[in-house]
Amino acid sequence: MSDSLERNSAGIPIRNLGRSDIKVSILGFGGGHFCRKHLAEADSVRLVHEAVDSGISFFDNAWEYHGGESERRMGIALGGDRRDKVTLMTKVCARDRKTAEEQLETSLQRLKTDVIDVWQFHEVIYDNDPDWICAVDGALAAAEVARKAGKVRLIGFTGHKHPDIFKKMLSQDFEWDTVQMPTNVLDAHYRSFQKEILPILNERGIGCIGMKSLGGEGQLITDAGLTPYQCRAYAMSLPISTLVSGIQSPENLQQDLDIARNFQQMTGEEMTELQDQVRDKSLDGRLEWFKSTQFYDSGYHRDQHGFPSIGHVSGNID
Repeated sequence: MSDSLERNSAGIPIRNLGRSDIKVSILGFGGGHFCRKHLAEADSVRLVHEAVDSGISFFDNAWEYHGGESERRMGIALGGDRRDKVTLMTKVCARDRKTAEEQLETSLQRLKTDVIDVWQFHEVIYDNDPDWICAVDGALAAAEVARKAGKVRLIGFTGHKHPDIFKKMLSQDFEWDTVQMPTNVLDAHYRSFQKEILPILNERGIGCIGMKSLGGEGQLITDAGLTPYQCRAYAMSLPISTLVSGIQSPENLQQDLDIARNFQQMTGEEMTELQDQVRDKSLDGRLEWFKSTQFYDSGYHRDQHGFPSIGHVSGNID
């Protein structure tokens, strides 16, 4: 490669995960899509194997994904020497210390590992989530103890609803290592994480893990008229550490590997042109359902907050 991007031996760009000394592939592997119902266990395991062997080194998951099946299958897939080749991240759903400790032990068992490289608080989308997590007996206390015990390395949080909630998390008396958030073209115009949160993360050396670059269900392609390369390349051109991508087939994997290997940093002018192209479909959040609707809101967290169930919402996949 003749460009100035640092790349691994598979030709995929790599970046530091925030201020840590961990380098990760710019393309990350999502923990939810590879485990959807149409995929047998062997197919899921094969996808992970191919992803690792092709140079993807950041793997996403969560305690609640598919009732724990995503963590279980990823644990099987990362057995042997592949575990040492990746940065493994999973998310905890509990808000209190006791339940968070229990979920951590379950995640460690399912993932067949002694340490989780990045442990994040899942779906911080309710106004009082920061208060719960950071209370004296909140889940953050469990994370701090786990880090001292060597069970987790980095601590962060995720969410997709509103930058103001992230600002409340970032104002807590804690030095966050990572934050996972939406990074897509339409975000520039509506409840913008890339404008309101990303500069704070960069200034503080917090690793940004991007997600939702296609909209979650591909609606930035089907409804906004963008191509997969435009969507992925735009997100990768932001100052993020890695972009978690939903991969549920060998074809998905090959497409995203090709995008990553051929990625060239977009210029500011190119990014602005792309923002202008989708401006009219961006201003009201109609295609960013994870911000403007409850379509992606986790049933676990709705129950946690005492909200009534809604039929089509079964669990968010960051």
